[in-house]
Amino acid sequence: MNQEAPIIVGLDIGTTKIAAIAGRKNEYGKLEILGFGKATSFGVQHGMVLNIDQTIKAIRQALENCYASNPNLEINEVYVGIAGHHIKSLQTRGDIVRNDTDAEISQKDIDQLINDQYKTVIPASDQIIDVIPQQYIVDSLQNITYPIGMSGVKVGANFHIITGDKNAIRNINRSVEKSGLKIRDLVLQPLASAAAVMCDMDFEAGVAIVDIGGGTTDLAVFYEGILKHTAVIPYGGENITNDIKNGLGVLKTQAEQMKVQFGYALADEAKSNAYITIPGLRGQSPKEISVKNLAHIIQARMSEILDFVVYHLKQIGMDNKMLNGGIILTGGGSQLKHLIQLTEYTTGASARIGFPNEHLASGHIDELTKPMYATCVGLILKGYNDFENDRKALEENYVKINTSYLAKEQAAQSVAQPEDWIEETGPSSQEIQDRKAKERNASLKNFLDKMKTKIIDMFTEEEDAKL
Repeated sequence: MNQEAPIIVGLDIGTTKIAAIAGRKNEYGKLEILGFGKATSFGVQHGMVLNIDQTIKAIRQALENCYASNPNLEINEVYVGIAGHHIKSLQTRGDIVRNDTDAEISQKDIDQLINDQYKTVIPASDQIIDVIPQQYIVDSLQNITYPIGMSGVKVGANFHIITGDKNAIRNINRSVEKSGLKIRDLVLQPLASAAAVMCDMDFEAGVAIVDIGGGTTDLAVFYEGILKHTAVIPYGGENITNDIKNGLGVLKTQAEQMKVQFGYALADEAKSNAYITIPGLRGQSPKEISVKNLAHIIQARMSEILDFVVYHLKQIGMDNKMLNGGIILTGGGSQLKHLIQLTEYTTGASARIGFPNEHLASGHIDELTKPMYATCVGLILKGYNDFENDRKALEENYVKINTSYLAKEQAAQSVAQPEDWIEETGPSSQEIQDRKAKERNASLKNFLDKMKTKIIDMFTEEEDAKL
């Protein structure tokens, strides 16, 4: 295990469950799970926190279970997923004109470009959650994915901006903070799920991630390595359960159990002569439920969810021919039998189940490979992406300081010494150069040793804070 890597914790606050997973990357870049805990969620509906006290209890229960799996863990900061029908997205364009046109385009220019987008005018009740660059433009050059190091006067980009309701975001923040935790970052759930179940080829080929959760179905569309669209569909597994409960006249717990054990997303695949016996209430006779009728109810709701997916794809001009990678189904609702066939029939695109084992190291418990934990695993990967970007920025800053120091030293040594000084001191010109070279090397070595010590201290303090 790579002891230098920090431990990152993902917290998935869902409608039906709250999960906490702690992980650390090993020397091979794979994620090793160090702790896992979950709890039943009662205070969340359709991805939104409606009862803070119950949500706090569920978060604490999930943390306790996580600590029970690994007593050596210490969790202070978490990456939290956010969803809900209040989530919206919009496309914007931003540009900056650089003052120093002779210098290369740097990360500072990109940061300024992104920060300017947080000034975008949105409804007063909303708040910007994330600003995601899509494609950059440098002067007249279009479709640039990485402009750093290029030369140019005008730098611009197309952005995908994700917004959410301020009060909904505050409720999540309060629930987490009152549970004794600090939010490192809020991440849109479909983006976290995408990170867990996709590979580089998927990003390039063009895929649609459909994360079917308990309260919502989250959609993220990628094409040619770019995030094209995000959406939150206000229907999920809970709606299917409620439809079964109302349509068949059973308890909610019975409806959930029937959905999981006997549910089919395609009614044609269900046997017409198969029945489920439900115990009667208060002495009533048992009730027999047709598996075929159960499948019809499930298919009707799932078809409605998939119709929304097709609608959003058409809105952005992405038909099934452009999605060469097809549709990736994930989340707890993706485990319904024959859902892949229904998805392919409804959308016309190929479909598969996305399991969050793309980046997991061996040795983890089998339960974590279920699609319902894709968001939580993706949150850890998002945390590592932030950590690696911060480390890269520090290393680049170190190189700049080192280069600047060498330039100053060379400039100082290029100043000619008076000839009479050479004659009085005695040593030859070659001896003077050799002595100066030794002094310069010794001074540079001393400086590099100090910088190395500072860099190590900075990483040690950052890792201690995250641990």
